[in-house]
Amino acid sequence: MKTLYATFLLSVFLLSGCGGMLGASGAEVTGLSLMHDRRSSSAIMTDERIELDATMELNSHDDISAQAHFNITSYNGIVLVTGEAPSEQLRNKIIAIVRMIDAVRLVHDEMVIAQPSSFSSRSNDAYITTKVKNALTKINDIPGFDATRVKVITENGAVYLMGLLHKHEGDRAGEAARQVKGVTKVVKVFEYID
Repeated sequence: MKTLYATFLLSVFLLSGCGGMLGASGAEVTGLSLMHDRRSSSAIMTDERIELDATMELNSHDDISAQAHFNITSYNGIVLVTGEAPSEQLRNKIIAIVRMIDAVRLVHDEMVIAQPSSFSSRSNDAYITTKVKNALTKINDIPGFDATRVKVITENGAVYLMGLLHKHEGDRAGEAARQVKGVTKVVKVFEYID
């Protein structure tokens, strides 16, 4: 009986549009974020495909998968590459592969030359990302500002902000992110629509 009840609750939750679903890249996509996204549905699907294709291609190279840590984030065809590679040669290889992925318009190379980050560093980054997202929801001095339109990526305490925003929205989002404890720097990778 408990299993049937749990299945019923899960079904209601998912059908209500409140539940999140994981896209191909593992990014959470919710009904709310899709409803408020300024990208077209085809652009959202293209971004998911870019992330998946890049990740699969990079992981197919033994030297990259064994020695580097990378994150691929695509927003409207603009790709942010973060992480660590132990040599400039390996970092350049990663960036060259990402640039060859179909539908990539621009690549922002934010990889650093270093050994891959530790589990504790990545856990701290996840915590910082959560705090920044929370700070963005508190922006109430810009009419119509929607925090779900800002994608937040954190790598070694550096926060990267992506999205399709008006310039004043991007400036305010960057300011809010800078105020979060643990953030070492904020890099705005917005595509402005002004």
